[in-house]
Amino acid sequence: MFCRLSKFARKTLFSCTQQSAYHPSSYPTSIPSRSSTVTVFDRSHQTAKYTKDIKDNQDAMASPVNTSSRLQRLRELMANAKYNVSAYVVPSEDAHQSEYVATCDERRTYISGFDGSAGCAIVTADKALMFTDGRYFLQARQQMDSNWTLMKQGMSGVPTWQEYVTSHMGSGVRVGIDPTLVSASAASELQKNMSANGVELVPLQENLVDAVWDNRPERPLDPVFVHDMKYAGDTIENKAARVRISVSAMQGDGVVVAALDEVAWLLNLRGTDITFNPVFYAYVVLTADKVTLFIDERKLTDAVRAHLQGVEIQPYDAVFSNVRAMAEANSKLRLLAGPSTSWALAQALGDSIEFVQCSPVNTLKALKNPVELDGMRNCHVRDGAAMANFFGWLENELYNNNGNLRLSESDVADKLEALRREQPLCVGLSFDTISSVGPNGAIIHYKPTRGSDALMDIDQMFLLDSGGQYRDGTTDVTRTVHFGSPTEWQRECFTRVLKGHIALDRAVFPSGISGYVLDPLARLPLWELGLDFRHGTGHGVGSFLNVHEGPQGVSMRKSIVDVGFRQGMTITNEPGYYEDGAFGIRIENTCLVVKANTPHDYTNGVGYLTFEPVTMVPIQKKLIQTSLLTQPEHDWLNLYHATVWEKVSPLLEKDSLGYNWLKRETLPL
Repeated sequence: MFCRLSKFARKTLFSCTQQSAYHPSSYPTSIPSRSSTVTVFDRSHQTAKYTKDIKDNQDAMASPVNTSSRLQRLRELMANAKYNVSAYVVPSEDAHQSEYVATCDERRTYISGFDGSAGCAIVTADKALMFTDGRYFLQARQQMDSNWTLMKQGMSGVPTWQEYVTSHMGSGVRVGIDPTLVSASAASELQKNMSANGVELVPLQENLVDAVWDNRPERPLDPVFVHDMKYAGDTIENKAARVRISVSAMQGDGVVVAALDEVAWLLNLRGTDITFNPVFYAYVVLTADKVTLFIDERKLTDAVRAHLQGVEIQPYDAVFSNVRAMAEANSKLRLLAGPSTSWALAQALGDSIEFVQCSPVNTLKALKNPVELDGMRNCHVRDGAAMANFFGWLENELYNNNGNLRLSESDVADKLEALRREQPLCVGLSFDTISSVGPNGAIIHYKPTRGSDALMDIDQMFLLDSGGQYRDGTTDVTRTVHFGSPTEWQRECFTRVLKGHIALDRAVFPSGISGYVLDPLARLPLWELGLDFRHGTGHGVGSFLNVHEGPQGVSMRKSIVDVGFRQGMTITNEPGYYEDGAFGIRIENTCLVVKANTPHDYTNGVGYLTFEPVTMVPIQKKLIQTSLLTQPEHDWLNLYHATVWEKVSPLLEKDSLGYNWLKRETLPL
């Protein structure tokens, strides 16, 4: 699954309102399934092959949320003398700078109707602006009503939201924002730039969207649970010791851990507070002699308390007063804070905070230990078995059981989820399945909605981006297939995406090289035709954690220039190509960063690295124009397919639909 790399990756799980059923001392037996309460998209661009009744039904259901009343009430608050702001910023993030948030934190979705994972809303007295990137242009246009103007970030002449509030508001204007929802570093940069233009950034302690949000969901209280050593591979004590070594090397006295996946990793705990991400709301402050967890204690079972022996436990909101007291007691205190630290938390710390580009916890989390690496390999093999069973089933339904133009995108997504859940150690999905037929595949972050989703059509491309959460790892895989006769243009586009995928997979590079340097390898075959794609090429993947994690990535964003690859990291390889109103193509494998055995070592001991693909799902040969492949590319594909067959076939019932599909699809090209 593609991603933006602002916090260096992400994606989500587990609902704000649903309870997980599991014994307090064990892992949950399941994760809530795909939500049915999602905004309906307009399908008027779909091909004429769909019946008029279906199209009429889709158009009738696809009306955006009317935001007039919500905006009016918000503007009345903005004008109130208590707040007195001319503009109000509504970010996507929560207090931990999460990309995907619990339902209770979906403020930008509530005020605008747009539910894509990336975007920022700005409301003034007479404007409502939505800033988002190329992955969401189509989705945002479909989901927002006429009150809103879409600001297409990345397009020529379109400012970022930060540039807008800095240079387009006028001198003397006050711009309000909730200081818990913006990172300290971003707020500091904003304040500096805005003040130079006479604009004031005002931290409002009360969130104005919350004040107008009727029936806002409560914050989740589901219990957290222990992530067993046989999957974690390291103890809390060892992790804390390693973090302290890193903190000391950075001349710090401790570290404030605000990112939820970092808290979960450090304490070997998991939770269900955010859909698809096994995390929970908490902070950690680690110093030379203490680890303090700030959490709602109603979430802690006896088993978890026993697991946390030696960790001090404080109420969730006490983190602000606690760090303030620490700073007041020691004027020389130096606590490191990563990009997920909010402006509000930085205000509490005052001069004691020391911002770092990447939290030492995040860096250590990215370097998987041998147990985690084996878990990633193993869970992807089981995930491959689920995918083989799915494609075998789907092909049979389309060809033999009248599934063509009967099964919907949601139907097949639900079937895949059911097949994944049959696999050992699977507890649910790692993100909402992107099941997209034809034109919907061009909506990069598409999500099918039952009742308005498209029907499976053997005459159209089908893009499927999906993943599972397993106790021993997290998966993320995208395959694009055609069940009929693809056009030569579709085949050429697919082959060029494949060539970019293979080029990145085969790369051998010195340890420490960043994904910014490697990114062009995946784009060059498309660039040769004047084509490209508007998303990152790769992101890190957690170990039974967020499907997006950093700090590593493969992207053209300069934010990752200084983040070098190291042995033990994970990364996805997912170039694509998208034609609006026609089709989308993406080929994605999850890979491990491993040592490359080279005949020479020019690095004087630093060493060379390469990628080991752990995703075990065939790439459809029908869509390949073999004349475009070089011999090394041809050999790569055959070797990959042979590996897939060797590892996945033993998990399938012989002569089953999935077995026969896998056998055919992994034959040599």
